[in-house]
Amino acid sequence: MAALSLLCAAVALLLLAAGGAIPPPEEAARMARFVLHNCDWGALATLSAQEGLRGQPFANIFSLSDGPPGPLGGSGVPYLYLTDMEISVQDLEINSNASLTVSLAQTPYCKKHRYDPQNPLCAHIIFCGSIVKVNDSEVGLAKKALFSRHPEMESWPKDHNWFFAKFNITNIWVLDYFGGLKIVTPEEYYSVKP
Repeated sequence: MAALSLLCAAVALLLLAAGGAIPPPEEAARMARFVLHNCDWGALATLSAQEGLRGQPFANIFSLSDGPPGPLGGSGVPYLYLTDMEISVQDLEINSNASLTVSLAQTPYCKKHRYDPQNPLCAHIIFCGSIVKVNDSEVGLAKKALFSRHPEMESWPKDHNWFFAKFNITNIWVLDYFGGLKIVTPEEYYSVKP
Protein backbone atom coordinates (compact mmCIF):
# COMPACT_ATOMS: atom_id res chain seq x y z
CA MET A 1 0.00 0.00 0.00
CA ALA A 2 2.81 2.43 0.86
CA ALA A 3 4.57 1.65 -2.44
CA LEU A 4 1.35 2.43 -4.36
CA SER A 5 0.98 5.73 -2.46
CA LEU A 6 4.56 6.68 -3.29
CA LEU A 7 4.03 5.79 -6.96
CA CYS A 8 0.84 7.94 -7.11
CA ALA A 9 2.68 10.82 -5.44
CA ALA A 10 5.55 10.53 -7.92
CA VAL A 11 3.15 10.58 -10.88
CA ALA A 12 1.39 13.65 -9.45
CA LEU A 13 4.71 15.44 -8.97
CA LEU A 14 5.79 14.59 -12.52
CA LEU A 15 2.55 15.97 -13.93
CA LEU A 16 2.92 19.09 -11.82
CA ALA A 17 6.58 19.53 -12.76
CA ALA A 18 5.70 19.24 -16.43
CA GLY A 19 3.82 22.50 -16.05
CA GLY A 20 1.06 21.54 -18.47
CA ALA A 21 -1.47 20.68 -15.80
CA ILE A 22 -1.57 24.03 -13.99
CA PRO A 23 -4.85 25.91 -14.57
CA PRO A 24 -4.76 29.30 -16.33
CA PRO A 25 -5.02 32.45 -14.14
CA GLU A 26 -8.57 33.19 -15.31
CA GLU A 27 -9.77 29.96 -13.65
CA ALA A 28 -9.24 30.99 -10.02
CA ALA A 29 -11.56 28.38 -8.50
CA ARG A 30 -9.85 25.60 -10.42
CA MET A 31 -6.46 26.98 -9.41
CA ALA A 32 -7.49 26.89 -5.74
CA ARG A 33 -8.51 23.23 -6.04
CA PHE A 34 -5.33 22.42 -7.98
CA VAL A 35 -3.01 24.03 -5.43
CA LEU A 36 -4.70 22.37 -2.45
CA HIS A 37 -4.65 18.96 -4.11
CA ASN A 38 -0.95 19.23 -4.96
CA CYS A 39 0.12 20.35 -1.49
CA ASP A 40 0.82 18.05 1.44
CA TRP A 41 0.99 20.70 4.14
CA GLY A 42 -0.10 24.21 4.95
CA ALA A 43 0.36 27.02 7.44
CA LEU A 44 -2.58 27.20 9.82
CA ALA A 45 -3.08 30.47 11.69
CA THR A 46 -5.13 30.60 14.89
CA LEU A 47 -5.76 33.16 17.60
CA SER A 48 -3.59 32.07 20.49
CA ALA A 49 -5.15 31.01 23.77
CA GLN A 50 -1.72 30.55 25.36
CA GLU A 51 -0.61 32.60 28.36
CA GLY A 52 1.42 35.58 27.20
CA LEU A 53 0.14 35.29 23.62
CA ARG A 54 -3.62 35.34 24.23
CA GLY A 55 -5.45 36.89 21.26
CA GLN A 56 -2.31 37.16 19.12
CA PRO A 57 -2.02 35.49 15.69
CA PHE A 58 -0.17 32.18 15.85
CA ALA A 59 0.82 30.17 12.75
CA ASN A 60 1.89 26.54 12.67
CA ILE A 61 2.55 23.91 9.98
CA PHE A 62 0.15 20.98 9.55
CA SER A 63 0.08 18.03 7.20
CA LEU A 64 -3.13 17.93 5.18
CA SER A 65 -4.84 16.19 2.29
CA ASP A 66 -7.99 16.57 0.23
CA GLY A 67 -7.68 13.04 -1.13
CA PRO A 68 -5.17 10.46 -2.35
CA PRO A 69 -2.41 11.81 -4.61
CA GLY A 70 -2.79 11.63 -8.34
CA PRO A 71 -4.30 13.46 -11.27
CA LEU A 72 -7.89 12.42 -10.53
CA GLY A 73 -8.29 15.32 -8.13
CA GLY A 74 -9.53 15.37 -4.60
CA SER A 75 -12.60 16.40 -2.69
CA GLY A 76 -11.39 19.97 -2.11
CA VAL A 77 -11.87 19.49 1.63
CA PRO A 78 -8.63 20.01 3.60
CA TYR A 79 -8.46 17.14 6.11
CA LEU A 80 -6.13 17.16 9.12
CA TYR A 81 -5.09 14.63 11.79
CA LEU A 82 -4.98 16.39 15.14
CA THR A 83 -4.45 15.87 18.85
CA ASP A 84 -5.55 18.04 21.78
CA MET A 85 -1.93 17.95 22.92
CA GLU A 86 -0.89 20.27 20.06
CA ILE A 87 -0.68 23.99 20.91
CA SER A 88 -2.69 25.22 17.91
CA VAL A 89 -5.42 22.66 18.58
CA GLN A 90 -5.66 24.07 22.11
CA ASP A 91 -6.22 27.49 20.50
CA LEU A 92 -8.94 25.99 18.27
CA GLU A 93 -10.75 24.58 21.31
CA ILE A 94 -11.28 28.18 22.47
CA ASN A 95 -11.91 29.69 19.01
CA SER A 96 -12.27 27.36 16.03
CA ASN A 97 -11.79 30.18 13.49
CA ALA A 98 -8.58 29.94 11.49
CA SER A 99 -6.91 30.64 8.18
CA LEU A 100 -4.96 28.12 6.13
CA THR A 101 -2.37 28.96 3.47
CA VAL A 102 -1.07 26.47 0.91
CA SER A 103 1.48 27.25 -1.80
CA LEU A 104 2.94 25.63 -4.90
CA ALA A 105 6.30 26.63 -3.40
CA GLN A 106 6.32 23.19 -1.75
CA THR A 107 6.13 21.46 -5.15
CA PRO A 108 8.76 21.26 -7.92
CA TYR A 109 6.76 23.71 -10.04
CA CYS A 110 8.08 27.00 -8.60
CA LYS A 111 11.69 25.82 -8.40
CA LYS A 112 11.56 24.58 -11.98
CA HIS A 113 10.38 28.02 -13.14
CA ARG A 114 12.70 29.83 -10.70
CA TYR A 115 9.76 31.53 -9.00
CA ASP A 116 10.37 32.86 -5.53
CA PRO A 117 7.63 31.70 -3.10
CA GLN A 118 6.47 35.32 -2.85
CA ASN A 119 6.16 35.68 -6.65
CA PRO A 120 2.44 35.64 -7.56
CA LEU A 121 3.20 33.12 -10.34
CA CYS A 122 4.10 30.67 -7.56
CA ALA A 123 0.41 30.34 -6.73
CA HIS A 124 -0.82 30.31 -3.18
CA ILE A 125 -4.27 30.07 -1.69
CA ILE A 126 -5.59 31.49 1.57
CA PHE A 127 -8.63 29.80 3.09
CA CYS A 128 -10.58 31.26 6.00
CA GLY A 129 -13.06 29.30 8.04
CA SER A 130 -13.04 26.97 11.02
CA ILE A 131 -11.71 23.59 12.07
CA VAL A 132 -14.30 20.96 12.92
CA LYS A 133 -14.03 17.29 13.88
CA VAL A 134 -15.35 15.05 11.14
CA ASN A 135 -18.45 13.03 11.91
CA ASP A 136 -18.50 9.23 11.87
CA SER A 137 -19.74 9.07 8.27
CA GLU A 138 -16.70 11.08 7.07
CA VAL A 139 -13.95 9.38 9.11
CA GLY A 140 -13.21 6.79 6.40
CA LEU A 141 -12.80 9.46 3.73
CA ALA A 142 -10.56 11.60 5.95
CA LYS A 143 -8.46 8.58 6.95
CA LYS A 144 -7.95 7.49 3.33
CA ALA A 145 -7.10 11.05 2.26
CA LEU A 146 -4.53 11.59 5.01
CA PHE A 147 -2.95 8.15 5.37
CA SER A 148 -2.47 7.80 1.60
CA ARG A 149 -0.25 10.92 1.60
CA HIS A 150 1.14 10.66 5.12
CA PRO A 151 1.51 6.93 5.89
CA GLU A 152 3.62 7.69 8.98
CA MET A 153 0.46 8.99 10.68
CA GLU A 154 -0.87 5.44 11.12
CA SER A 155 1.96 4.70 13.56
CA TRP A 156 1.70 7.86 15.66
CA PRO A 157 1.20 7.17 19.40
CA LYS A 158 -2.36 6.04 20.13
CA ASP A 159 -2.25 7.56 23.61
CA HIS A 160 -2.20 11.03 21.98
CA ASN A 161 -5.90 10.59 21.10
CA TRP A 162 -5.58 11.62 17.45
CA PHE A 163 -8.76 12.62 15.63
CA PHE A 164 -9.72 13.54 12.09
CA ALA A 165 -10.77 17.11 11.40
CA LYS A 166 -11.50 19.25 8.38
CA PHE A 167 -11.16 22.87 7.48
CA ASN A 168 -14.69 24.22 6.97
CA ILE A 169 -14.08 26.82 4.23
CA THR A 170 -16.02 30.10 4.32
CA ASN A 171 -13.74 32.39 2.27
CA ILE A 172 -11.06 31.81 -0.38
CA TRP A 173 -8.43 34.12 -1.81
CA VAL A 174 -6.22 33.12 -4.75
CA LEU A 175 -2.93 34.76 -5.67
CA ASP A 176 -1.71 33.17 -8.89
CA TYR A 177 -0.93 36.11 -11.17
CA PHE A 178 -0.10 39.81 -11.10
CA GLY A 179 -2.85 42.27 -10.20
CA GLY A 180 -3.83 41.20 -6.72
CA LEU A 181 -5.92 38.60 -4.95
CA LYS A 182 -8.94 36.94 -6.55
CA ILE A 183 -11.95 36.04 -4.43
CA VAL A 184 -13.52 32.62 -4.95
CA THR A 185 -16.71 31.56 -3.19
CA PRO A 186 -16.92 28.10 -1.60
CA GLU A 187 -19.71 27.29 -4.08
CA GLU A 188 -17.44 28.11 -7.04
CA TYR A 189 -14.59 26.20 -5.44
CA TYR A 190 -16.51 22.98 -4.85
CA SER A 191 -18.19 23.06 -8.27
CA VAL A 192 -14.93 22.65 -10.25
CA LYS A 193 -12.32 19.91 -10.52
CA PRO A 194 -8.62 20.75 -10.25
